Amino acid sequence: MSQKLSAMIALAFLLVGSIEAKGAPANTLRELWSELSACVRPPSGDVGSELTIIFALKRDGSLLGKPRITHSHLIGDPDAQRRFVEAAIVAVAKCLPVSITSELGGAIAGRPLSIRIVSRPRETDT
Repeated sequence: MSQKLSAMIALAFLLVGSIEAKGAPANTLRELWSELSACVRPPSGDVGSELTIIFALKRDGSLLGKPRITHSHLIGDPDAQRRFVEAAIVAVAKCLPVSITSELGGAIAGRPLSIRIVSRPRETDT
């Protein structure tokens, strides 16, 4: 991954990561993933594009360190691919810090977590 893209990822998480999460604090991993899944919406556009982002959280649910993209399968021209990556990063960053209990925070602090973002075709009612 280019240094420019790495810097863009870090900047997006810094700028958007200050938005507070809402709702009751997650107390289990199931609740954490439920909260993140409800918050992170895949970017629209280029159906078939996907990213896996690995990140770690502090005890308070805020981001620890710099997230990394560990897998990508991007569809479309270079501009469309860049837009998908940017939108996916912002989608995750806007959900952080996540509201977690001190017990869950102690259990997951510093441990790698990953989220997969996939652009799928819209489902239609039949």
